[in-house]
Formats: sequence, C-alpha cells, structure tokens
Amino acid sequence: MANKTQDMNTMMKDMMGAFPVDTKSMEDSFKNQAALGEKLSSVALSAAEKSAEIQNAWTKSTLEKMAEMSKAKTDPADYAKAISDFASANAEVAAENMAAFAEIAKKVQTETVELMMSAGRDLQEDASQAVKKATDDMSKAAAKATNAAK
Repeated sequence: MANKTQDMNTMMKDMMGAFPVDTKSMEDSFKNQAALGEKLSSVALSAAEKSAEIQNAWTKSTLEKMAEMSKAKTDPADYAKAISDFASANAEVAAENMAAFAEIAKKVQTETVELMMSAGRDLQEDASQAVKKATDDMSKAAAKATNAAK
C-alpha cells in the first residue's frame, strides 16, 4: 500500500495564495494610528506644559507673598493683618488659577473630541474601501476557483 501523503505546506501555500492579503491597507492603518497618536500626544504635552507654567507662576506668587508675610512686624496686630492679607490674596489667586486649569482641561477635551471624530470618519472611509476591495478580491478568487474546477 503506497499511499501518497499530501504535502500540507503546498496545500496551505495554495490556499493562502487564493486569498490575497493587501498589506498596504495594514501599512496605511499603522501610519494613520501613529499619526493619531502623535496628535493626541501633542495635545497632552501642550496641556501639561501650560499646566506646569500656571503651577510655576502660582508657586512663585505664593512664595513671594509668604516672604512678605514672614517679615518682622513692630505691632502684633500687623501679624494678624499680614496673615489675613496672605489668605485673601491666596484665595483670589487660587480661584484665578483653577479657572485657568479648567480652560486647559476644556481645550484638551475639545481637541481630543475633534481628533477622535476625525479619526472615526477616516476609519469609516478606510473600512468601506477595504470591505469593497475585499469583496471584489473574494469574488474574483471565487470565480477563479469555479473556473478552475470546471
């Protein structure tokens, strides 16, 4: 009994050859993903930079006010006034800085939503084109296999 064993490698190679893979769409997808990542990173880094600037200015302002408050006074009531002035000035600056942080957060949110919406539209267009191409390729491969079977 001399059974001839089918070569699985050849069979797999033939099967995979019948269904071509478009690597360009994968490359394009990777490039699009990298570009989106770059844009999102830019938004995040810009926000971090602005936040650091606000925090730095806030810290510097607080330290300057503390230096003024810590100076020796002649009248004990001046100490109470210095603390009161420091507290009210600090509360005012805190409100301003929190509003600035909120603006940064709002801008990041807006830019991120815009980027994601744009990426969604691009992805939808790419997916439509990929499905159309895959359908055409599968139809051609099926027709080729049908003709070869005849």
